[in-house]
Amino acid sequence: MQKDSANWYASWFDTSYYHTLYKDRDYEEAQLFMDNLTEYLNLPEEAKILDLACGKGRHSIYLNQLGYDVTGVDLSPNSIRTAQEHENDKLHFHVHDMREPLPQQYDAIFNLFTSFGYFEEEEDNVKTLKAIRDSLNEYGFAVMDFMNVDKVIPNLVAEEVKTVDGIAFHLKRRFENGFIIKDISFEDQGQQYDFTERVRAFRLEDFEKMMEESDINLLDVFGNYRLKKFYKGESERLIMIFK
Repeated sequence: MQKDSANWYASWFDTSYYHTLYKDRDYEEAQLFMDNLTEYLNLPEEAKILDLACGKGRHSIYLNQLGYDVTGVDLSPNSIRTAQEHENDKLHFHVHDMREPLPQQYDAIFNLFTSFGYFEEEEDNVKTLKAIRDSLNEYGFAVMDFMNVDKVIPNLVAEEVKTVDGIAFHLKRRFENGFIIKDISFEDQGQQYDFTERVRAFRLEDFEKMMEESDINLLDVFGNYRLKKFYKGESERLIMIFK
């Protein structure tokens, strides 16, 4: 049995099973989001973009195809190794902890698909925001794409079984102590695996408080990948533009 709840993101994200479970993510929707975002931000040609917590780099690769100079970073060595197969002169990938600033500054930093709020300690989330702030250049913008907690919690599916590539993933979800928690258990080749995802249930007002504490200006808020207005109880996403 494999289980690691303390730094669940370091272990779970670095397994091939994580990518198996989530392999049906909508690539067209992701590309539409990138198109809308880069147009809204009016980024200069060949702008330097940081994709923070990039996974295997699906957003990074598409942004590079749009002509941008993209760096993708992630804590998972396995994901970065896979992403590095796509590298070119304007597309690079590195293992990096999001709590630390990067050595250079960027025109835009994207933190996408709820890749925030993993840490047990509140100060680590603030540290991450400050690292984003310090990695932006004078004219740069940051974008955080987070879940809309006020829609997610009332609609949590408590239990389900999702079968992907012959593996039956048993999923249990709950809201507990300020975290949205998903327990994932499955068996493969005679071995039992257990993982847990824990994401802090941050609302817009929580981000506003952390940003104020971090000397960050929240500029705009959207509720979906088409960049429509955010409605607390209805919107699919919580997308924040800040600097």
